[in-house]
Amino acid sequence: MGVTVDVHQVYKYPFEQVVASYLRKYPNPMDKNVISVKIVEEKRDVSTGIIYRKRIAICQNVIPEMLRKVSILKVPSIQLEEESWLNPQERNMAMRSHCLTWTQYASMKEESVFRESTENPNWTEFIQRGRISITGAGFLNYILETFASTFLRQGAQKGIRIMEMLLKEQCGAPLAE
Repeated sequence: MGVTVDVHQVYKYPFEQVVASYLRKYPNPMDKNVISVKIVEEKRDVSTGIIYRKRIAICQNVIPEMLRKVSILKVPSIQLEEESWLNPQERNMAMRSHCLTWTQYASMKEESVFRESTENPNWTEFIQRGRISITGAGFLNYILETFASTFLRQGAQKGIRIMEMLLKEQCGAPLAE
């Protein structure tokens, strides 16, 4: 079956400030689920100026204890891989991430983009689509997908709140129209 979560947010800050804050967002005391984020590859295409990054995030296993009785779910942490393509000239950054844990039972993928807002060139639009599908867990598929859907929605909202807080701390009040 699968669950899809869509997010759209406009940050009233310039693209460069939003991307810089995003890249420094974790680890953060406001979200203790993200233990670490490490850049494992970074390169710049000299002909296009596009900066490619691959990062690995280690997150706490947030699956409820009751469900962790199932042996495959009983792991202390979850690994996520994020790839990003930052195009400073066009003022956009595309990202793709997926879960490296439980790949034989679950698929978690997100596609996101930061880009200059069409409303105001000093604002930044964020669009994200996340999808989780679980297979091979029998009757638990539906329960796990329901949990994942709620967790994704709450995580997206928490991520937006953290970004707003970081931007305000680092850049001051949002830009007016």
